[in-house]
Amino acid sequence: MTEETARPSWSSPVVIGSTVLVVLLLGAVLGMFLTQRALGGGGEATPAAGSVEVGFAQDMSTHHLQAVSMANWERDHTTDPELKQLAFDIQSTQLEQVGRMKGWLMLWGQPEQALGAYMTWMTQPGGHDGMNMGAATPAAAGGQMPGMATNEELAKLHSLSGKELDVYFLQLMLRHHQGGTSMAQYAHDHASISAVRTLAQSILISQGAEMEMVKQMLAARGAQPLP
Repeated sequence: MTEETARPSWSSPVVIGSTVLVVLLLGAVLGMFLTQRALGGGGEATPAAGSVEVGFAQDMSTHHLQAVSMANWERDHTTDPELKQLAFDIQSTQLEQVGRMKGWLMLWGQPEQALGAYMTWMTQPGGHDGMNMGAATPAAAGGQMPGMATNEELAKLHSLSGKELDVYFLQLMLRHHQGGTSMAQYAHDHASISAVRTLAQSILISQGAEMEMVKQMLAARGAQPLP
């Protein structure tokens, strides 16, 4: 049997691309269903532009999609089964969540991406409740959200191979997860729609567990988190 015929059918780019599309569509449908049920059953008003709910869905989708992109690259280029599994888990989980958030935005009649600066929904008057925002300071228009990799860092990731690739991926992903935590926590604490709070809590739990795993994987490879 040749290498070409032995390769599983799911590994082809066409099949992988189709799988990504299906996950996004399923997430969008699920997001619309959960939001419709919340609005219909709890009397929750449709959120407006600039609200916590809309801002969270827009900015967290953008944040997640970079993590999906990095995870896809790692999954396709690493030779380490442990890293391949981690990358697959991140990609599949966050892609489903992106689909859910985009479904909400469609239902609410809002654009998929924020217009202007990121994270302004976290600085509404009276919205902090004494919370220490720390890294949650709004990003300037065109600026990066906390934890996001720069173009230079992504180019470096794409230039590496072997253990160096795995370590740098783990370092970037740890920082990425840490950067998204403040948004998820703020949405969990301030969103008025229960479905949004539930997703934010799910992100906090899943990414919290992944951060601990990534730290252990870095230590096992004799590496440290990025400064």
